[in-house]
Amino acid sequence: MPKKSNFRSLSFLLTVLLLASGLLFLTDVPTPFSLGAGVPVSHAAEHDHEHDHPDGTKWTCGMHPMIIVDEPGLCPICHMDLTPMKEETGGGATSSGQGTIKYWQAPMDPTYISDQPGKSPMGMDLIPVYEDEASGGALISIDPATIQNMGVRTAAVVRGDLNRTIRTVGLVSYEEPRQYIVNAKVSGWVEKLYVAETGQQVEKGQKLLEIYSPELVTAQQELLLARDNFDSLKNSSFAQIADSAARLLDSSRKRLQLWDVSQAQISELEQTGEVRKTVTLYSPYNGIVTMKMVSEGQYIKPGNTLLNLADLSRVWVLADIYEYQLPWVKVGQPVRVELPYVKGRSLSARVSYLYPVVDPKTRTVKARITFDNADFELRPDMYVTVYLAGEQQQDTLIIPQEAVLYSGEQQTVFVAQAGGRFEPRLVKTGLQDEMGHVEVIQGLLEGEQVVTSAQFMLDSESKLREAIQKMMKPVRAESPAPVSDEEDLDDLFGNDEAGQKDELEDLFE
Repeated sequence: MPKKSNFRSLSFLLTVLLLASGLLFLTDVPTPFSLGAGVPVSHAAEHDHEHDHPDGTKWTCGMHPMIIVDEPGLCPICHMDLTPMKEETGGGATSSGQGTIKYWQAPMDPTYISDQPGKSPMGMDLIPVYEDEASGGALISIDPATIQNMGVRTAAVVRGDLNRTIRTVGLVSYEEPRQYIVNAKVSGWVEKLYVAETGQQVEKGQKLLEIYSPELVTAQQELLLARDNFDSLKNSSFAQIADSAARLLDSSRKRLQLWDVSQAQISELEQTGEVRKTVTLYSPYNGIVTMKMVSEGQYIKPGNTLLNLADLSRVWVLADIYEYQLPWVKVGQPVRVELPYVKGRSLSARVSYLYPVVDPKTRTVKARITFDNADFELRPDMYVTVYLAGEQQQDTLIIPQEAVLYSGEQQTVFVAQAGGRFEPRLVKTGLQDEMGHVEVIQGLLEGEQVVTSAQFMLDSESKLREAIQKMMKPVRAESPAPVSDEEDLDDLFGNDEAGQKDELEDLFE
């Protein structure tokens, strides 16, 4: 029995030693590099970061910028000599909030800025942004010699007008309300065809064809009988009989009119009393024959299309407008159309209609332009060059288009400040004109200077310094709260055997 007790005491003693060594390892052994300051193991254990160097100088590796320590030495990765960091590189752009106010900014939208306090579009108070805290730590400083070597150029944010002339292709088309179809209303045979060519000019009232139809012959005979009946009864002493004969005569005339028999033919039939074998059909419209679907001797039925006519005295030009050009195009804008086959010949008009749908094949919207075409100078399906004078945008903030860096949904510009400093700033842009200017909706103030060249180098440097500044602010983990001896021992080993607990207490004493 004593041997068993000694064995159990020895096992608990080993357990306690192992747990104690593990706790020491977890709490006292530092990582190879501090998360924020990048201090080696030996330095982290011996020095306090806040008291090593009063001037706060940091040292970094030129090949591995994530290595940041408080003392000079060698890079633990490539073993190169560490170099001192400049003040602004280490994130010195943070501020206590005191100094000159540069502008006022919306707290929820960094692109909305103003030169005076007020309310944001969301109804929140604008917050001041000071000179030394703009851009949130990404502000960079470059000496004048380097700026000259990089070829940095700037341009001012000014107010001006944006103009754009859209050059596109247009297709001449028929005016849809002036397209007609001539069809048959009775069945019969075409005895004579007067309009037998596609492209032939047709005037209203011109003969189109002669048709033989048994129905038309019968209708002519009925009209003559109704005429004779009316002549014999019109003087009747019974008014109802005379009225009935008159209604029958009118009904016979109306029947022929509905079959496209002209009034002149009906009057001639009543005067001569001779029934004609064929009846001539006349054109009800002016136009050009665009399609002929009838020939002499052909049998036709009611509803058959005989001819397609189109009046070319007025035509449409349908111009293709791309989606990004739509903000420049409005109904009523002046348009100039150049003809391809006549050098220097152009026609002027205005946009009469902008279609509300997008062509799925060309991804364009049609702008309709109406032209008078009495001399048939514009022919359907002809291509022409269209110039649209875009609607002018007046008194707007503009900058050169090359000053904007596009990265997904964000647009960034670099604002040049005094002393060779450059501030990256998010902006919102609008329309672009043909002269290389872009509209600034939010993010810039009139009179500021923006960088128009070498922005990519500035952008990479700004992002690097912003990342380094974030690394300079480590999040220190709090040490675990101490545990009392009795609670610790009770939680770890339990209190099943009181003798074991007493032995451990004697051991630590």
